[in-house]
Amino acid sequence: MESPRVKRALVSVSDKLGLAGFARGLAAAGVELYSTGGTRKHLESEGIPVRDIAEYTGFPEMMDGRLKTLHPKVHGGILCRHDNPDDMKALAEHGILTFELVVVNLYPFETTVARKGVSMEEAIEQIDIGGPTMVRAAAKNHAFTTIATNAAQYSEILDEITSHGCTTPQLRRRLAAEAFAHTANYDRAIADFFIHQGAAGPFPEVVTLSMTRRMLLRYGENPHQQAALYARHDERNASVVAGRQLHGKELSYNNLLDLDSALGIVRQFAEPAAVVIKHNNPCGAAVADTSVAALQRALAGDPLSAFGSVLGVNRTVDAAAAEALSAPGLFVEAIVAPHFHEDAMHILTTKPKWKNNVRLIEVGELEWPQPHWTYRCLDGGMLVQEADVLRDPEHQWKLATEVELPKDRWDDLRFAWNIVRHVKSNGIVVCKDRTLLGTGAGQMSRIDSVEIAIRKAGPGAFGAVMASDAFFPFPDSIEAAAAAGVTAVIQPGGSKNDPAVVAACNQHGIPMIFTGRRHFKH
Repeated sequence: MESPRVKRALVSVSDKLGLAGFARGLAAAGVELYSTGGTRKHLESEGIPVRDIAEYTGFPEMMDGRLKTLHPKVHGGILCRHDNPDDMKALAEHGILTFELVVVNLYPFETTVARKGVSMEEAIEQIDIGGPTMVRAAAKNHAFTTIATNAAQYSEILDEITSHGCTTPQLRRRLAAEAFAHTANYDRAIADFFIHQGAAGPFPEVVTLSMTRRMLLRYGENPHQQAALYARHDERNASVVAGRQLHGKELSYNNLLDLDSALGIVRQFAEPAAVVIKHNNPCGAAVADTSVAALQRALAGDPLSAFGSVLGVNRTVDAAAAEALSAPGLFVEAIVAPHFHEDAMHILTTKPKWKNNVRLIEVGELEWPQPHWTYRCLDGGMLVQEADVLRDPEHQWKLATEVELPKDRWDDLRFAWNIVRHVKSNGIVVCKDRTLLGTGAGQMSRIDSVEIAIRKAGPGAFGAVMASDAFFPFPDSIEAAAAAGVTAVIQPGGSKNDPAVVAACNQHGIPMIFTGRRHFKH
């Protein structure tokens, strides 16, 4: 059978963006419009002729709008097969009209539950019942019925109806696929909400990931690998994925990884903070009274590694910070910040040699990240775990040594502990004056990481503190730290050799804090 002429459209939308223009075009093309309460009032206010669906069905809306389109005279008109004599006979016998076009988008469930403090009752009332039923019915019957689920589809649909009086099978098939994806994402969001409310326990039997492609990338980690960036639908934190690129070349796969790591570090600090990321590890970081001071100290921590790095700050980048970043000899790949001042934008895009290429990413105001899951792909499956974002309970920290910890060492130890959790294990950092001076990352033995961090810190290790993401298995790391002049150590503890490690600290007069919490990052 040829495509049926679009005689009637059923319109019921939550998001009314672009609807008036679309409906006006349909009416001009001779399409009769039927609609429900809020949508009908919107169309009437625009002077567009529309019939009330309740008037057509003879059944009023009730239960605060919970029941309005669940009726045979609605779904019969959507589901009927125009080339099936029995279907068409049933419609005639029961006075059911055909709907060749259905325009529906769903209650804003995800937007509602993304708000802080939303109640279970509010969330439940945003679970659409009639909407998904109409969408699925129209998509199932796409041989005869056209389904529109978002405003981006309106123009193409209207063009075909205006030109031919109907839509093509190819368009209806594509829109059906998009409609089923739309309802699947909607159901996934509802399921995720109930899961996070504890209805299915910490880990459900089935995990479904639904993401939207944000951009195609030039390549992956290496030029021979294809790659793309996808966005989660339930993301609630300021993030690189949801951020806005204000300037510079296209972001690469590795840029995105480094920018995400930079943001994860600086968002931990209430004070102005800056971090320098190289190969997904911090090679410089600092906290100071101003952003420019934090940036200068972070870049000075390891100037050699800072060349070609990615930077993150937790304050608006102002003109002073931009001037510091334009210093001769410095080359920066990308910068992520909550905001960029207009004067800073001018400086960064006109002054340094790398002005044309630097990527500037604005993400909005930062907060400590909310608990969420992280996913790691394996061949044939996936690992799922809680993200390591919870604040460490300092009241559980304890002094493990006989040597007392001077009060002026606490700030540096806290700073070092917040940095080392972001270093690839085996992770070691050496810090002083809330500045990262040396990093040992990803080594196969902890003493190797210790020696690298000390070498990177150079003379700055004298009087500094050292943090380790996991316990020291042997006293050799303490011996190396003592020889370099390290004055305090923080680590999780928990090794069977803890007594020997503590004894080495006591011998060298180095206080050691046990946190009781490990921060492996593999």
